Order: sequence, then C-alpha cells, then structure tokens
Amino acid sequence: MGESVYKVIELVGTSTESWEKAAAAAVETAAKTLRDLRIAEVVELDMQLEEGKIRAYRAKVKVSFKYHGEE
Repeated sequence: MGESVYKVIELVGTSTESWEKAAAAAVETAAKTLRDLRIAEVVELDMQLEEGKIRAYRAKVKVSFKYHGEE
C-alpha cells in the first residue's frame, strides 16, 4: 500500500437545537465540496448567548480528508 497524505481543516457548525446537530451541520456542509472525508473530531463545544438564553449551540470540528494534489 502506498503512502497517503491527509489535510485537516477546522470548521464551526451551529444549531439552535443541539451540539450534535451543530457538529453534523459542519460535516454535512464539508461533504458537499470535499472528497474522501475520513475523520471528524469535535474539539470544542460552546454556546452563543443572548439576554441570558441560549441562542445557538456551536461545535468546533476538525475534519480530515485525503489530499490528492493536482490530478
């Protein structure tokens, strides 16, 4: 098996419902334009607040995908 190279990017997904949906939004959006997604790692969770209430859940996600270079 030959060597492979993977690129890692960091995304922030948001949801008004949950952290799980926020993370899923980040991955689903990335999957629309990136090929060969391999790993998604949630690295940070936080909430956006407004007047003491939760406005949105946010998930910072690192996503890796296979780097193909110029083909």
